[in-house]
Amino acid sequence: MIKNNIKTAWRSLLHNKSYATLNIVGLAVGVAACLLIFLIIKYETSFDMYHTKKDHIYRVVTLQGAPDGTEYVSGVPFPTSPGLRLDFPQLKQVASILRANGTLLSLNDDKTNATKKFKEDETYYTEPQFFDVFDFKWLAGDKKTALNDPNTIVLTQTEADKFFGDWKNAIGKTIKLENKTNLKVTGILSDPPVNTDFPLKVIISYASIKVKGSEYYSNINNWTSIYGQHYCFVVLPDNQSASQFNHELDGFVKKHIPPVSVKEGMHLQALSDIHYNAEIGKYTKGEFSHQLIDAIALIGIFLLVIACVNFINLATAQAVNRSKEVGIRKVLGSTRKQLILQFISETFIITLAAIIIGIAVAFVALPYFNTLLDIHLSTGFLMDPQVILFIVVLLIAVTFLAGFYPAMILSGFNPIAALKNKIAASSTSGVSLRRGLVVMQFGIAQVLIIGTLVIISQMDYFKNKSLGFAKDAIINVGLPSDSISLTRINTLRDELLQQPGVKDVSYSFASPSDNSSWGTDFTYDNATKPASFQANMKWADAEYFKLYNLQMVAGRPYIKTDTIHEIVVNETLLKKLGVLNPNAAIGKYIELGDKKSRIVGVVKDFNVSSLKKQIPPVIMASYKDVYQVINIKIQPADMKQTLSAVERTWNSTFPDYVYEYKFLDEKIADFYKSESQLSQLYKIFAGIAIFISCLGLYGLISFMAVQRIKEVGIRKTLGASVSSIVYLFSKEFTVLILVAFAISAPLGWYLMNKWLMTFTYRYTFGPGIFILSIAVSVIIAWLTVGYKALRAALANPVNSLRSE
Repeated sequence: MIKNNIKTAWRSLLHNKSYATLNIVGLAVGVAACLLIFLIIKYETSFDMYHTKKDHIYRVVTLQGAPDGTEYVSGVPFPTSPGLRLDFPQLKQVASILRANGTLLSLNDDKTNATKKFKEDETYYTEPQFFDVFDFKWLAGDKKTALNDPNTIVLTQTEADKFFGDWKNAIGKTIKLENKTNLKVTGILSDPPVNTDFPLKVIISYASIKVKGSEYYSNINNWTSIYGQHYCFVVLPDNQSASQFNHELDGFVKKHIPPVSVKEGMHLQALSDIHYNAEIGKYTKGEFSHQLIDAIALIGIFLLVIACVNFINLATAQAVNRSKEVGIRKVLGSTRKQLILQFISETFIITLAAIIIGIAVAFVALPYFNTLLDIHLSTGFLMDPQVILFIVVLLIAVTFLAGFYPAMILSGFNPIAALKNKIAASSTSGVSLRRGLVVMQFGIAQVLIIGTLVIISQMDYFKNKSLGFAKDAIINVGLPSDSISLTRINTLRDELLQQPGVKDVSYSFASPSDNSSWGTDFTYDNATKPASFQANMKWADAEYFKLYNLQMVAGRPYIKTDTIHEIVVNETLLKKLGVLNPNAAIGKYIELGDKKSRIVGVVKDFNVSSLKKQIPPVIMASYKDVYQVINIKIQPADMKQTLSAVERTWNSTFPDYVYEYKFLDEKIADFYKSESQLSQLYKIFAGIAIFISCLGLYGLISFMAVQRIKEVGIRKTLGASVSSIVYLFSKEFTVLILVAFAISAPLGWYLMNKWLMTFTYRYTFGPGIFILSIAVSVIIAWLTVGYKALRAALANPVNSLRSE
């Protein structure tokens, strides 16, 4: 029975090749998009879910007072981990980890006797307990003892191969840190999986930072300073919840942190939340929130629904052509159940073919999506049981979703009326449904078009909005932080300024708009206690103002000096303090720790981070010891030669370090990488929705042209023009698209307005977006319908009326 149904279905599809092709292509594209979205969601939701204690692992984060409320900070003071172990012995494990960006590692090559230098961003200081909390595979060394002693280092397999040629030769070898400290290799890790927010490459023992002379030594027992890259993780016992422990953390904070420094306290963040909560911070880049996952999952469902809608529309439209077939089958004894199975079998074959093609399309598109989203989807996804289950469920769901209603319509024909050929398109009970489904198709497509246009406009807004400083043709170069290198910076500045393509040179802790920030408490105008909010500290030399074209609204920039002498503040800081007249602040004092300095200028507000955030209060001062960046403004002309000259000059000044640079505008563009990726995704999905919808329109107009061929012949014989015939075919679809727009426009406005509200600075969209959306939809529909309508209008009426 089943074999006969499939054989008959196959013959029927071969007889209706155009119908089968349109359905298979539409379904295949929808399936490919849905499968890719499933793979993306599966990848993004798998981060760090392979750790055996994942349900009990929490990160301790800091709550701080911010100008616009309370904010979470990922880092904690250095003594947090030993303090938690002492005060809460019931905790299974407690472990600290600190990321050190731009670490210089070097070693002597035994074969050439040359020095090999590497600048590593993924360098971490970890306590041994970190590997009791998290599951990382060890290839060599003992995880319980490898990181116990100071000046020991563990490498991943790839890093060890890079350093020593073969990781098996690495144990016991020596690597030099920042040209001054020898580290002994005591272990090798297998490379971490791609779906982790701990992209470990180089791991140095946490005990190393407790050695006198370490960069972090002065903060080991400091409860008031917080490093954003210093995380603390705990494993809660089975009988304690996060909310219970949060309550206990309140007492812990009051016990250890001085009252003057306590802003809000500490809080637990579940491991499962870290990957999606970019507001707090994580070690990996990229932002894939729960809301974004829900959004693209919904888009995947919509695209599949649109593809199924095509099937239903085409099947019900073709019902008239198959009415005699149904009538003959019923006269010969076929029951309605048998007919339903027959038509479901046809749907199954179409769906199976579409899924096979869709898998092939997804396989080909996978590398593009990996590059676009900076992810690592495996091309071996067909070996994954979850993916196989998804495909099977997809096959069954699409078969019944797309095939059940048409099967009910076709199997329900009256055999006598069918054999007399008295079943017309208008009597298949599908006309109203088809119209509704066309409205649904184009409604979804128009929502995606509106979303795409809004996101593109917001991205253009990011690119074109003034940030309050110059950002073009400026490069940032990392600066060695050791004391000997800092003595050479004035010489380096002079040599760089001698290069014809270099306009200005400045030193600072960070660029004006940067991911690196330095929050500080301060006291204004001899107040009895610090301000109720922190300020963003911008350490920079006096040339910084000229290089970045920062505008003063009162006073002047501070004078050239290597230490804190004078201070400049921004407008926002004064507003938060209630100082309305910038000139009134000139001459007042700011106290930072035990250092009191006079305000000599007020700088116009400039954006210190992405446009998603408000401009914070800013304090600017000079302090040579903390400079990490060389800011170099270059002439746009002969840029390649200038960059080469800058590199040569830098290398001659710091021969023991690695030269790296980045254009400031590229760094700023990285703030909006996730939005840029979202823009590309929306373009792709909107294009797919339009393509599938147009396939459906093309199929419907094709069947309509066949069914109304005699009507067209009569109209032409009576004098109807070609344009009136084309209008006859186009007007119904135009009306349906306008109805779809009336439904989709409010929905699109609501969704995109909600998305824009996540940005402090945002594009305001007006009617132009909606006019463009409906114009695009109508033009594409006319182009799709127009070809077939024009052919029908130009056909010779004699041929269509000859049989009469």
